[in-house]
Amino acid sequence: MLPTQLRVLLVIGALLALLIVCNRVKKSKILMEDAIFWTVLAFVLVLLAVFPQIAICVSQALGFVSASNFVYLVVMVLLLWKVFTNSSEISRLKAKVNELAQEIALAHVDEDESAEKNCG
Repeated sequence: MLPTQLRVLLVIGALLALLIVCNRVKKSKILMEDAIFWTVLAFVLVLLAVFPQIAICVSQALGFVSASNFVYLVVMVLLLWKVFTNSSEISRLKAKVNELAQEIALAHVDEDESAEKNCG
């Protein structure tokens, strides 16, 4: 069985995450895709805290010693997945910024050459 402290911590953490996500969405400081991820994660944590039998049954079926270990592993895997997807997105955006900077630099070179031809 999930310890009561873990259940309370899951509910408090999930509610806190929901408040932060709602605040960020309201201020338009978070993408909807990220808001959905955090909302679903918070909902799953509340679901596991309110109905610990879900975690217990799944953890026993997968061979975990305790449901707490299963919950911790699931949370760690989800967060690692989010970090990986964020890293991928950051890499893609860095490449795009470099490409745009090069295009801007080339455009300025072309403008400077055109200005020199017109003046000379």
